[in-house]
Amino acid sequence: MKTIIVVGGSKGIGNAIVSSLLSSNRVINISRTEPQQTHENLIHHQCDVINDQLPEIDSADGLVYCPGSINLKPINRLSLEDFKNDFEINVLGAVKTIQQYISVLKNGNKPSVVLFSTVASKLGMPFHASVAASKSAIEGLTKSLGAELAPTVRVNAIAPTVTDTDLASKLLRNERMIENMNERHPLKKYLKPEEVADMATFLLSDKAASLSGQIFEMDCGIVSFKL
Repeated sequence: MKTIIVVGGSKGIGNAIVSSLLSSNRVINISRTEPQQTHENLIHHQCDVINDQLPEIDSADGLVYCPGSINLKPINRLSLEDFKNDFEINVLGAVKTIQQYISVLKNGNKPSVVLFSTVASKLGMPFHASVAASKSAIEGLTKSLGAELAPTVRVNAIAPTVTDTDLASKLLRNERMIENMNERHPLKKYLKPEEVADMATFLLSDKAASLSGQIFEMDCGIVSFKL
């Protein structure tokens, strides 16, 4: 049984990842709020990753950093503080977490790190300047750390399109918006958090032993296809 650290596992994609892992892994969740589920394999540490000291953990075989932001505004309405906040949540929080636990991970069983980007890093979208900038940094971080930590620790990132979570609720707040979102994607759908969790679980597993430094676009075709 592997031990996986999940940062931000109380809501959305993070919560789906925790649920996916619990049956066959020991999961250590770090988040400001406690996950709704309870399980004998789940340990929770209440912590604000940006502002608090991260908890000491003795052993781990995987790490998933889930916190993110969707701050969509025209460039003239985005303040420098907006850019700083998004970068802090998406990038500096991930760096802080990796630095805290890298020594532990290096001693783990075929260790793996999973980070999160966005399709907006590849596909230019209006109003995404701040989030696309910070998530593009995650993609660079993934490739750089994948090289630096090879062959001991694998590092990959998932770049999802719109996913049905509270974070994306403003984009899916009525039937018309849901229909338009489906139509924008060539596969005529957007993501469920469980789909993203399945990809994260795979990347943490030994089945992904040959994958590192990769960005996996879960895009429902929006980046890959032009129909």
